[in-house]
Amino acid sequence: MTDLTAGDMAPDFSLPRNGGGTISLSDFAGKPVVLYFYPKDDTSGCTTEAIDFSGLAGEFEKLGATVIGVSPDSVKSHDKFAAKHNLSVVLAADEEHKALEAYGVWKEKSMYGKTYMGVERSTFLIDKAGKVAEVWRKVKVPGHAEAVLKAAQAL
Repeated sequence: MTDLTAGDMAPDFSLPRNGGGTISLSDFAGKPVVLYFYPKDDTSGCTTEAIDFSGLAGEFEKLGATVIGVSPDSVKSHDKFAAKHNLSVVLAADEEHKALEAYGVWKEKSMYGKTYMGVERSTFLIDKAGKVAEVWRKVKVPGHAEAVLKAAQAL
C-alpha cells in the first residue's frame, strides 16, 4: 500500500521499541492509535514533535489513545533520544522500512540537488476499529500534536 486514506484498514506491524520488547498495532485493538512517522531522532523538528506529543500524552491517555512514533533509527538511538528529552511516547524502530513502506511514507526526497530515500513526516489517526480515521502528510511540526489531539477527541 502506498497512499492510505481515511477509511482504509491500517496495516498491522510488529517492531522493536524503546525500553525493550516489541510493539504491534494489533496490541491496541479496540483503542485509538496515533501513529506518527518522523525522519530522525534528535534532529530539531523531530525533537520538537516528540516533545509536543509527550506533552499531550495525558490528554491522549484520557481518550484511551496510544501515541507511537516510528522512524528508521535503531532501538539504541530511540532509548538515548527518549532519555535525553524525557519522552513519554512509544518509539518504534523500523530499520527495515516495513511499516514505513506499508504506510507509504518512505519516499524519494531531495536536498541541495541530491536525491535520496527518507521518511516523509506523516501522522495517521487510527480508530478503535483499526481503520485510518485521518491522515496528515508532509507535516509541519508547530501546532501539529494539538491538531491530532483535536481530531482524536472527535472520534
